[in-house]
Amino acid sequence: MNIKRYISLLSLLFLGILSYAQNDETVTFEMNLSKDVLGINERLRVDFTMNRDGDNFVPPDFEGFRVLMGPSQSISSSWVNGVRSFSKTYTYTLAPTARGKFTIKQATIVIKGETYKSLPKEVEVTAAVERPDGEKTVDDVADESLHLVAEISKTSPYLNEAVTVVYKLYASPSIDVTNFRALDNPKYNNFWSQDIPVTKYDVQNTTFDGKSYRSVILKRVVLYPQRTGELEIEPLSLDVSLQVPTNKRDFFGGRIFAQTNKTVSAGNRKINVKPLPTEGKPTDFSGAVGEFQFSVTTSKTQLNASESLQAKVAINGKGNLKLFEIPSLNLPSSLEVYDPEFNESVRTTLSGMEGNVSNSYTVVPTFKGKYPIPSIAFSFFNPKTEKYQTLSSGEIMINVLEGPTSGAADNTGSISNNKQRVVATGDQFVFNKIKPNLTTINNQYFFGSRSFFLWWLLPILLIPLAIVFGKKREAIASDVEGNKIKRANKLAKKYLSAAKKALGSKESFYVALEKALHNYLKAKLKIETSEFSKDKIASFLSEKNVDEATREGFMGLLKNCEMARYSPFSDVQMQQDYNKASEVISQLDKQI
Repeated sequence: MNIKRYISLLSLLFLGILSYAQNDETVTFEMNLSKDVLGINERLRVDFTMNRDGDNFVPPDFEGFRVLMGPSQSISSSWVNGVRSFSKTYTYTLAPTARGKFTIKQATIVIKGETYKSLPKEVEVTAAVERPDGEKTVDDVADESLHLVAEISKTSPYLNEAVTVVYKLYASPSIDVTNFRALDNPKYNNFWSQDIPVTKYDVQNTTFDGKSYRSVILKRVVLYPQRTGELEIEPLSLDVSLQVPTNKRDFFGGRIFAQTNKTVSAGNRKINVKPLPTEGKPTDFSGAVGEFQFSVTTSKTQLNASESLQAKVAINGKGNLKLFEIPSLNLPSSLEVYDPEFNESVRTTLSGMEGNVSNSYTVVPTFKGKYPIPSIAFSFFNPKTEKYQTLSSGEIMINVLEGPTSGAADNTGSISNNKQRVVATGDQFVFNKIKPNLTTINNQYFFGSRSFFLWWLLPILLIPLAIVFGKKREAIASDVEGNKIKRANKLAKKYLSAAKKALGSKESFYVALEKALHNYLKAKLKIETSEFSKDKIASFLSEKNVDEATREGFMGLLKNCEMARYSPFSDVQMQQDYNKASEVISQLDKQI
């Protein structure tokens, strides 16, 4: 019995030692590739496997490859004859971006407080390889069945001529697009841009590369180039979720679809912007490009002095209506003229801007007579005829029927020598009186008088007024929102004082306005000057929970400041931007 007991104890001890040795085996962390050589149209699977559970897994950067899927994680754990087996794997599916030899660098993992690294491995990417349809993966089918294209209306426009970019997504009938989101929106540097919202996605049956496809318009934008030469239109990138058919079938024989994601890009597009010709360029040309009509009209041609009329200078048609200055009226000095009121009715279509812009002047004659509004000219470049055109308004005669006659000129404009006679009244010169007829004041004592008691009661009477005034001050102090608005308005005036002084001078005004906006952000958000990029500013404002309308207003002002360097801006536009800046700074100060 004792011998059997000893044998049993030895057996248990041996199994325990064996189990301990198995459990204390060396930690391994390896990288495995599905293949070492692959075509540029193939996919690479990368597995990072470890035999102990770890934390803080850090993958390599996968230079030369695009991550299609991953990391997906799988864990395997089992006990066989008292021995534990464990395996954990992180899996990535990659697509090569170029041909050549690439190195999949080290990945790291922390296991039991120690950091382990995988060994780097080299992969060679060759030219595309031909494979039977049956060997195509889900990603292969997605690559062949989904395309994002930027369709450009003109690749060689003139400066300030409209260019339309339409982004279309083409999908094969064999796949289903379930969702998409923009990864990178183009910034359209060196262009004045206007988005045309897509309110509804209409799917059309069409062809692409000679094959049947379905297409949908995702984005439309109209661009006006502001610089000559070769300009680049940045790509639009989308992350698209789609379902792709596989070779597997379900119980009823229907094809099984697999869900995948694909990143598609419209690619960089370049256009060559031609400068406007110098031959035949009018001296008064202000940058208008398109097809326009021009007119000068008045609300009336006959009126009395001190009455008013409206003189309207209007331009309508198709072209860069928001990017040039309207000609100014030259009126006689005898007519009092107020600053013009700018009116705009412009819509943007796929062919560009169309509508009308105008300046309306209020004119008040001072004297009786006839006053001509001289003819003025408007010049523009027509890209269809590739020639400059000049349109002139006719002369308009304003007849002031009743009112005082000008002392400088009569109705015909000749100098008048008539002088008004001065009539003497006979009492222009009189002597000062030497007997003023003064009366003496009776001597009265102040104490005990009516004035004494009034002054004594005055402080008592002022006590209710002081109480009312104190309550009023408390009410003002407790009005937090009202005080915020007052402080915000004072702050806006402080930062915009330099811009206000520069109104009328385009470059000085917009430089001062841009500095005011930047100085405000620097003071409120502690943003350094080196960080003044549009993306960072927008990010800062979002972090501060500034509402969308105020954010867009601030970014729009910065865009106008940038655009003003190479685009004409009218006094009315400058005044509108000044008012908008005051409002935006006030709103920002209340929200931040």
